[in-house]
Amino acid sequence: MWESLLLSTVVIFVAELGDKSQLMAMTFATRYRARDVLIGITIATAIVHLASVAIGYFIGAAFEDYQAWISIAAGVAFIAFGLWTLRGDELTEEEAEKAQRSTGFSILAVGTAFFLAELGDKTMLATITLAVQENWFGTWIGSTVGMVAADALAIWVGFLLGKRLPERTIKYAAAIAFFVFAVVLILEGVSHV
Repeated sequence: MWESLLLSTVVIFVAELGDKSQLMAMTFATRYRARDVLIGITIATAIVHLASVAIGYFIGAAFEDYQAWISIAAGVAFIAFGLWTLRGDELTEEEAEKAQRSTGFSILAVGTAFFLAELGDKTMLATITLAVQENWFGTWIGSTVGMVAADALAIWVGFLLGKRLPERTIKYAAAIAFFVFAVVLILEGVSHV
């Protein structure tokens, strides 16, 4: 479980760097207390990633005899995640306006926005991919911690620097990390075929 927790924390933290969720976190932090933003993000992330690991767990259990091929497929998926990261992910004007206009209970507003933004996002897909082969509980906790940590970093850096993170550097570093994970997974799968 600890290996799954560490792996998913690192992978999701890297996947979240430069993602639109970080921009949403920074935007919400200009309107609400950082603590409320982090609580909303944590609740939404825990729910989305619990669904993700459930999907990954059942796929892994159903195809247990094909783990080598699943590892290769996961490696290919991580290459796609790396390319997706290079392409970029931006906060649309509409999403930024919604974050600024949100009224009412801050934790609910942030949690709802993050829940909807994360459905089908690369971090959700990466969590599913990890849960196919890794311990589901460790993956769930690790992916949640990784995402919350990355978003907390965005809020902190946003307050500290008063400007955006250096997107280009973060984008390339995250893509390289995905490519390294892809190579490891593909080599692991090929060695067991």
